[in-house]
Amino acid sequence: MDTTTRAAATPLLQTRGLQARYGDAQALFGIDFRLDAGEVVAIIGANGAGKSTFLKSLTGLVQVDPGAVRLRGEAIGGRAPGEIVRRGLAMVPEGRRLFPSLSVEENLRMGAFARRPGRWTLERLYTMFPILKEKRRHPSGALSGGQQQMVAIGRALMSNPDILLCDELSLGLAPIVIREIYEAMPTITADGMSVVIVEQDVTLAQQVSRRVYCFQEGRVSLEGDSSALSREQISQAYFGL
Repeated sequence: MDTTTRAAATPLLQTRGLQARYGDAQALFGIDFRLDAGEVVAIIGANGAGKSTFLKSLTGLVQVDPGAVRLRGEAIGGRAPGEIVRRGLAMVPEGRRLFPSLSVEENLRMGAFARRPGRWTLERLYTMFPILKEKRRHPSGALSGGQQQMVAIGRALMSNPDILLCDELSLGLAPIVIREIYEAMPTITADGMSVVIVEQDVTLAQQVSRRVYCFQEGRVSLEGDSSALSREQISQAYFGL
C-alpha cells in the first residue's frame, strides 16, 4: 500500500487526542495513533511513559471519551471490556494474570467466552506451543514464566481477535524464552491479524514491527517506520535527551 492509499484508508484502529486519568492524575495527553489491518506496531518507552495505560484505554479498562478510540471508524472509547473483546480486541496483559488454580486448558478456554468465529482453536494453539499440550492438565500456577506467557497469549487468541494487544511479553523472561515466544509471531499474524506490542527492548521492538511509537510522559515523542528510525532518534525520544 503506497503512502497516498494508506493515508486515505480508514484505519482498523485509531485514537485521536486520547487522554486518560487515574483520579486527579492525568496519564495520557492527546495520543494520536493508528493501526492498519494486518500491521504490527510497537510502542516503546520508559517505565511510567503511559504505554500500559494506553492499552487499558483501548480495551475499556480505563475510561476515555467515546470518540477518542475508533475501531473501523466506529467510536468505542469507554465501552465495557467484554463488549470490546466481542468487537475483536484482545489483550495479553502485563504479568500474565492467569487463574493459577485452573489448569492450562481451563485458562485457555476462558478466552473463548466471546464466541467469535475464527481459526484459533485449542489444537492450533497446541501446535504453536507444544509444551502447553503436554501440560494442559497442570495448574497454570505450576508453570514456568515463559510457559505462563504462552498460556496468556493463547487465552487471548482463543477469542479469535482481529487485534492482539501485547503488554510487555518479554518482562522477566530469559532471552532464550523471549526468542521462542516471539518466533510464534509470524504464525499469529499469518491470517492478517493486527498486533500492538508494548516492549521496552527497543531492538526487539524494531525487529518485530512495521512501525514504532515512542511514548514519553504520556505523550507520543516519536513515530515512524521501524527500519528507518535511527538509534539517535529513538534515544532522544525515549529519554528526552
